[in-house]
Amino acid sequence: MDFQDCVRFANENPLCHVATVDGDQPRVRMLIMWFADESGFYFQTQSVKALCKQIKNNPKVELCFYAPRTDSPVGKMLRVSGEAEILNDMAIRARAIKERPQVKRWGIEKPEDPLLEVFRIYTGEAHLWTTEYNLRESEIERIKF
Repeated sequence: MDFQDCVRFANENPLCHVATVDGDQPRVRMLIMWFADESGFYFQTQSVKALCKQIKNNPKVELCFYAPRTDSPVGKMLRVSGEAEILNDMAIRARAIKERPQVKRWGIEKPEDPLLEVFRIYTGEAHLWTTEYNLRESEIERIKF
């Protein structure tokens, strides 16, 4: 397994749980990832959300993507632990407006709109989990990125 396998899994299963830290309290919510590639896992949101404040205060995050299986009640998970960064690149912000229709529903029309936030998890480690590793989690191969 390599990082491209992780990217493929995330792109095929973009609904994920995202955990951030708020002081000493973990916070988890479900988001739909925008896309993943060799440079990380990309999301867009609104700057007024607590999620953005939490990332700015502590960039450490964890993602959990899930794919159900038809032959088992428990599917496969991709867990990603790493650091997030807010992206101010106007080209990627313009791309978010073009590719994510909900952004315009929020009233965002231009990449410089301060309500738009784009962030990515750009460094960390990822691993795939199945019930095969239920009691052997320490044996799962970790992929650094």
